[in-house]
Amino acid sequence: MFQDEIVEGIHRVREEYSSSLNHDLKAIFADLQKQQAEGGREVVNLSRKPGLATRWSGQVKEFV
Repeated sequence: MFQDEIVEGIHRVREEYSSSLNHDLKAIFADLQKQQAEGGREVVNLSRKPGLATRWSGQVKEFV
């Protein structure tokens, strides 16, 4: 089977990072949140806001 060096490198780095935090998901999540907060980049929420896409007037038209 073909083995990609880049994918293997990503797996190795991910395993090293996970093992440095004893494979504790809560610790990994907390560390990633800390890195995000210290990164200084703006976090943009792209989720839709309720009601903005709605154009329904609430009136039902009867079809004859």
